[in-house]
Amino acid sequence: MRVAVAGQTLAESRRPWLLFETGLPTRYYLPKADVRMDLLTPTGSETQCPYKGKARYWSARVGDVVEEDIAWSYPFPIPECPKIANLVAFYNERADIWVDGELQPKPDTPWSRLPAR
Repeated sequence: MRVAVAGQTLAESRRPWLLFETGLPTRYYLPKADVRMDLLTPTGSETQCPYKGKARYWSARVGDVVEEDIAWSYPFPIPECPKIANLVAFYNERADIWVDGELQPKPDTPWSRLPAR
């Protein structure tokens, strides 16, 4: 699979973990080794999920395009969800995501409406 913003590849992986949650699109969690972390900037944003734990976020800058908080990770997920520890996921709604060479449609969720800056 491949993840891109404004034509710039941010991640390529043959080993994503797929996470299925009720009412949300499939999320692809990637090993950090498969992510261009040099293109991501950590932000101060955090969210708390009762099923996964505390997430931390990164923004991506590609030329003049900045996608705030487009990627996240659970450095220390709750004990019931250890397999996603330190993997990185991207918002399908705001990144171009290819799976097996096919561009995935962007789902319409509350995260779709966050503008690029």
